[in-house]
Amino acid sequence: MKHVCALAALLIAGVAAGQPDYPNRPVHLIVGFPPGSQPDIVARLVGQQLAEELQRPVVVENVTGAAGNIAAERIAKAPPDGYTVGLLSQTQMVIAPILHKLSFDPIKDFAAVSQLTVSPNLLVVNNDVPASNVAGLVALAKAQPGVLTFASSGSGSGTHMAAEVFKSITALDIRHIPYKGVVAAIPDVVRGRVTMMFSPIPVVLPLVREGKLRAVAVTSLQRSSAVPQLPTIAESGYPGFEATNWYGLVAPAGTPAAIVRKLYAQTVRALRVPELHDKLVDLGLDVIGNSPDEFEATVAADVPKWAKVIKDAGIKAD
Repeated sequence: MKHVCALAALLIAGVAAGQPDYPNRPVHLIVGFPPGSQPDIVARLVGQQLAEELQRPVVVENVTGAAGNIAAERIAKAPPDGYTVGLLSQTQMVIAPILHKLSFDPIKDFAAVSQLTVSPNLLVVNNDVPASNVAGLVALAKAQPGVLTFASSGSGSGTHMAAEVFKSITALDIRHIPYKGVVAAIPDVVRGRVTMMFSPIPVVLPLVREGKLRAVAVTSLQRSSAVPQLPTIAESGYPGFEATNWYGLVAPAGTPAAIVRKLYAQTVRALRVPELHDKLVDLGLDVIGNSPDEFEATVAADVPKWAKVIKDAGIKAD
């Protein structure tokens, strides 16, 4: 939890007194995906503990539609008073503006509070695929160019991006089969209609444990605490491979700096609570809790990285 601890004590002690009564009413936390989805679960877990730290209710609102862009627009256009914040994903803040013409700027229209978590994907294959590791899967695909397929949760999604990076670094010819969400794709991978997919760990790990899918590797630079026995793609012969997804807490641009600092300080305190930290880790998430400046730097670095992936792969929006 070294990221979580960084600067926490200093900021908690030094929150500016410019907004002494903030918050004096409930804070609304908007998430762009339905109840039960991974971002919703993260929002509710963090929101519940953040309410304890702020000593005010944190009300989670699910604003679904347009792959989370409707929620992002709602957050961007909310009054910049600290009473509307949002949980946004890497896909919403980085990939969406590359693929879509949006009515807001996902970078300029938000004030970064903290990057909450980072989540690797799990590369899984159908049980009948004669490959148990990355080297075997690559060899199989190279022997049958254009035959193997991969599922995703839609063009431009994080699962699609992970597969495109994998295709690029391995020089493989495998075909993309997009679905409307990860859950919709899983049955066809289990049945063998699709060869493989990259998926958030919590979604497919139960199926791996039940023997319905075979896990091959994780997409983070380090092994995941959720599946420590699985190697990374980076250590499987492709150094530097990384395709993760993160969630971050943001406020509308123009939110007073004192409020942003207080939200950050209390968010870090929430993430340091062992019960919350352990629940997030159990979901296959690595807890971050970095500063607003560090979060902004992450976004700034991700934009050109994924823009190149999208351009090189010729990815278009659905």
